[in-house]
Amino acid sequence: MEVVAAAKPVINVAALCGSLRKGSYNRGLIRTALEISKESINGIKMEYVDISPLPMLNTDLEVDGKFPPLVEAFRNKILESDSILFASPEYNYSLTAPLKNAIDWASRPPNVWGDKAAAIVSAGGGFGGARSHYHLRQIGIYIDLHFINKPEFYLNAFQPPAKFDSEGNLIDPASKERIKEVLLALQAFTLRLQGKN
Repeated sequence: MEVVAAAKPVINVAALCGSLRKGSYNRGLIRTALEISKESINGIKMEYVDISPLPMLNTDLEVDGKFPPLVEAFRNKILESDSILFASPEYNYSLTAPLKNAIDWASRPPNVWGDKAAAIVSAGGGFGGARSHYHLRQIGIYIDLHFINKPEFYLNAFQPPAKFDSEGNLIDPASKERIKEVLLALQAFTLRLQGKN
């Protein structure tokens, strides 16, 4: 008798980078996560969602209950996702203005972040962006976004050996493995929240 294993449900992950710089190490983390999700994890469909075109939050731009087209498109990407991967650099002990702006637009009624799983990765100097994680987690409480607790991923990008190449691509094998662990934890947590695991 042949036993057939049930296929793992596919989760849709929206990947957002808080840095707008093309050579950003945090964007490099997103590129690595996209690569890993395609090549070595079954059941994750990840899409990079660019936040750079979003206008600064201004409720005067909401006309007749409608959002500007760029904002509406962004909100739909978040709404259609099952979970979120944030790559968040740390600016002044917090997250970046572009990332906070994107979060605020998607939290305007009706909040499209609600009841989704999320994970954070970061790279930078010193603590590797770790302090931005705490502010993201605080925001998550209000917008009903549920972050995985472990594993945490924050990477000191300037500590030898080199972690990134000159174009901001992650080249460190140990860090790539750690990102894979984050993605697997996000996948498991997402399925658990959806009652599929």
